[in-house]
Amino acid sequence: VEPPADVFAWTREVSETPKKASYVTIGFHKGVPVTLNNRRMDGVALISKLNEIAGMHGIGRIDHVENRLVGIKSHEIYEAPAAVVLLKAHAALESLTLAKDQARFKAKISQEYSDLVYNGLWFSSHKADLDAYIKSTQTYVTGTVRLKLERGGFRVGGRKSPYSLYAHDLATYETGDQFDASAAVGFIKLWGLPVRTQAQAQFLKKEK
Repeated sequence: VEPPADVFAWTREVSETPKKASYVTIGFHKGVPVTLNNRRMDGVALISKLNEIAGMHGIGRIDHVENRLVGIKSHEIYEAPAAVVLLKAHAALESLTLAKDQARFKAKISQEYSDLVYNGLWFSSHKADLDAYIKSTQTYVTGTVRLKLERGGFRVGGRKSPYSLYAHDLATYETGDQFDASAAVGFIKLWGLPVRTQAQAQFLKKEK
């Protein structure tokens, strides 16, 4: 059942949003949002202002069925304009500043962390242990992310960090860049060796 319009307090219907897009720039220091449009704010003020801007563009309505602690499913309606934008911006900055394995493993830890908080275990020792890990991953998550908000949606329009791991000269695959493509040949052969060995020993043999 579609929820009635009057249950929403922070977000507009898409049909009532401005036709002109808004751009916001969010600054992070060690993973924590500290500036909005180059203005330094405390967390409460930043979230309040971002709620206002994103909600005006119809962003942040969440309608889903979730599993509660005891396994009962419930139909939930949330409004979280600032939260959804901050999560997207933070993830965009992490994509620049976390190494591949860091990003992969942190995604698993984030799910575990979310479950602990949802289940009311904020003061558990397990959550404290995860706090230490997550704090470590955020050491270099400093920089800014620019986003375009428009008609119920938004997208990242730019990101930068003094600790960015992105190197254009390594990632273009163009002639003259710093990446030696010929080095990939030996790596590919070595990387695929276990799979090739298993195929020869097992998959390519017909059952007798």
